[in-house]
Parts: sequence; C-alpha cells; structure tokens
Amino acid sequence: MKQNIVKTRLKNNQPVLGILSNSTDPTVAELCGFSGLDFYMIDGEHSPVTTAQVQEIVRACEVSGITPLARVRSNDPKLILQFLDAGVMGIMMPGVKTVAEVETLVQAVKYPPLGNRGFGPARASDYLLGAMNQGEFVAFSNEQTLILPQIEDREAIDNIDDLLAVAGIDGFVIGPRDLAMSMGYYDGPAHDEVKRTIAGVVEKIRKAGLVAGTTAATGDQARALIDRGVLFCLNSFAGLLKLAAGDYMKGRQ
Repeated sequence: MKQNIVKTRLKNNQPVLGILSNSTDPTVAELCGFSGLDFYMIDGEHSPVTTAQVQEIVRACEVSGITPLARVRSNDPKLILQFLDAGVMGIMMPGVKTVAEVETLVQAVKYPPLGNRGFGPARASDYLLGAMNQGEFVAFSNEQTLILPQIEDREAIDNIDDLLAVAGIDGFVIGPRDLAMSMGYYDGPAHDEVKRTIAGVVEKIRKAGLVAGTTAATGDQARALIDRGVLFCLNSFAGLLKLAAGDYMKGRQ
C-alpha cells in the first residue's frame, strides 16, 4: 500500500479536488492522474464496474500518481474488503443514516484492533512480499485508509450529532441531489432550505474537527466551498467532460 497523499493533505487542512467516475476504463483514471487531479473515486454505486475491474483502475491510478478511492454500492464488509484489497485507499459510503451503519463501515475498513477487516496476501499488502511484515502493514493501513460516509438523507441530518461522534471516520461528504429529494425537493438542490441545511451540516462537521466534502461543478464553485471550509471537492466524470467541452467549443462561436 502506498502513502495516501489525499489523507495527508486533509490532515494538514489542505483542500483536495477530484473526480467521481463511472467509467470502467483504466485509461480514464490514468488521464485524470496525469491531468493533476488529487483523487480518482471509482463509482461502484452508479456504474457497472466490477471488483475485477477495480484492480486495473487502481493500477492506472498508481502509475499516474492519483489517489484511488471508491464509492461502494452497499455497506457489505466483504464487498468493501475486495475494493480495499485491490488497493483502494479510501471508501465513501452512500446513504448512511444511523450510527450503526457508520460503525459497520469503520469495522469493515479497519484492521484490528480498530475494526474487523480480514487479512489476506492481496495487492494492498504487496502479497506479503514487500518490505512490510503483517503487523507493520496492518498499522500502516489503519493509518492511511480514508473513511467518508455520505450524507444524502434527512434522517442522517437528524442524526448528525451522533454520527459525528463515531470513532474512526475522517469526515462526511454531502450529496446535494439525493439530500434535496429526501427533503421533498425533487427538482434539485437549488432551494434555500437545502442550501441552509447543507451549510449547517458543513459547520457542524468542521466544529467536530472532521473533513467536510461535497460536489463542485466548476473551479469557481470549488474555490467558494474551500473558502467556507469544505476541503473535499468532487465533480463527476460527465460533468468535468461537459465543462471542458463547453469551454473548448467557445472557439467555434
């Protein structure tokens, strides 16, 4: 397992910008790395990506110097284990609502004594052929892995104080679109009540000493969020491509 540069930056109160991608093509991850993004998050929820493909995507991330993360489709410890063993350095879990769900996530990501992750000679541990022995790798992995539950539901907002107190998490990422729908705004998060709710959650996350994250469609939006204390900003692969294509096509007008 490599050093988690994204986690290091976040611990130093430095912002990170990256992409949530539903592509199964490792070349996309490689291009994102060479383009200078901080992290490449494999979208295992809204994509057909398989655990077998995750390994190749992670290899492409390692080649191009971008930190591989993943949004996993369910809070299943065995599924999370497969992503981590392939070399993913952090997990964003969608739709968490309760303390029990966040605790289950922590237990799945961390090795004992911090969690219950099973150990095996996998890519992440260099198949036990690298410089670290088992004990050294367990300690290193527990230190380096990033845990970011995703706030997307009104129930999670209601439980936020309890969620913030769960040991082992690094922060929370707010999903504005699903949160808006949970609040009854089915046309999107542009409503004042949704904006106020998100701002309040960001402030609570920051006061708890944790990382606040959410989506940013443009660089200007990311800068505005960072000014408000949001350190983890992500765009979608489709959104970033559309933004770049729109800017490029201005030359034709």
